[in-house]
Amino acid sequence: MMKHARRAAATTAVLTLALLATACGGSDDSGDPKTVHLVTHDSFAVSKSVLKDFEKRSGYKVKVLRGGDAGAAVNQAVLNKGNPQGDVFFGVDNTLLSRPLDRGVFTSYKAKGLDKVPERLQADPDKHRVTPVDTGNVCVNYDREWFADKKLDPPRTLRDLTEPRYKNLLVTEDAANSSPGLAFLLASVAEFGEKDWQDYWKKLRANGVEVAGSWEQAYNDRFTGSREGKGKGDKPLVVSYASSPPAEVMGVKNPPEQAPTGVAKGTCFQQTEYAGLLNGAKNTKGGKALLDFLLSKRFQEDLPLKMFVSPARADAELPKLFTKYGETVDDPATLDPKKIAEHREQWIKTWTSLAVK
Repeated sequence: MMKHARRAAATTAVLTLALLATACGGSDDSGDPKTVHLVTHDSFAVSKSVLKDFEKRSGYKVKVLRGGDAGAAVNQAVLNKGNPQGDVFFGVDNTLLSRPLDRGVFTSYKAKGLDKVPERLQADPDKHRVTPVDTGNVCVNYDREWFADKKLDPPRTLRDLTEPRYKNLLVTEDAANSSPGLAFLLASVAEFGEKDWQDYWKKLRANGVEVAGSWEQAYNDRFTGSREGKGKGDKPLVVSYASSPPAEVMGVKNPPEQAPTGVAKGTCFQQTEYAGLLNGAKNTKGGKALLDFLLSKRFQEDLPLKMFVSPARADAELPKLFTKYGETVDDPATLDPKKIAEHREQWIKTWTSLAVK
């Protein structure tokens, strides 16, 4: 299964039960000074050898507590403020960062290696409540074979997606629960402005856009270009990542010259993921060591092929799979985090009324 997803939980209640069950399962060592707990989304992945090396060198045992899609996991972290499930949270991105920062979810710690991270990725440079770990772009992906068979050019921009020739071809994720879904919504705000993005979504809705509950549902169940879900879906366009094409080639015995999926570069929104020491953590010393590990060159160079994102460290090398099959987006859409913080909840509410209800 590809791990570059940001999956959405079905309901907050189900997620709460899942997290509580996971936490209870590790309750026997919750006070163990040699165990550090990482709270994260379902898509967190690291090579066993890399994690074991950290555990051997640091003396800490890492327990990973997963909690659904990034958006849902962040919501739980906010609800558990001051009494967290673990010591470190990984997986909050720039689209959701303001909420946990404003609510006091994290405490300050300047991780080792931060000097190797470009300033543009450092969202909290004064207090260091969060550490940038990876970056990437959410973009519309397309199935090259499908479009070639239909003799139809794939879309290149957000505006293209409203054209009649792309009617009923696109699936995106629920912006209220899914990280890529929210990023796609923000891309439309950045492109069309605060006044006109709603008209854009009305046109998308009229053109048959489908909304799935999570990335996994959209990509593996609905997208025709997914190797894992081949034959399941009928949507040749999906909101995913610029790093998704390498994932489609990974492990193929006779890799093609070109990835079977492509990226519509005019649809992209830049995401950066952060980790932070949780306020009220039982093992702050272990949590700081874990944050250092997440920013270490060893972990940074491991994460592209495990989570299909780019390292935050500028000196970390990308694997050949990324350099050959990955898509470089030179000018992705962005929004001021303060503007996102001010309007996000209302944008999501409005989007839901336009795209879902």
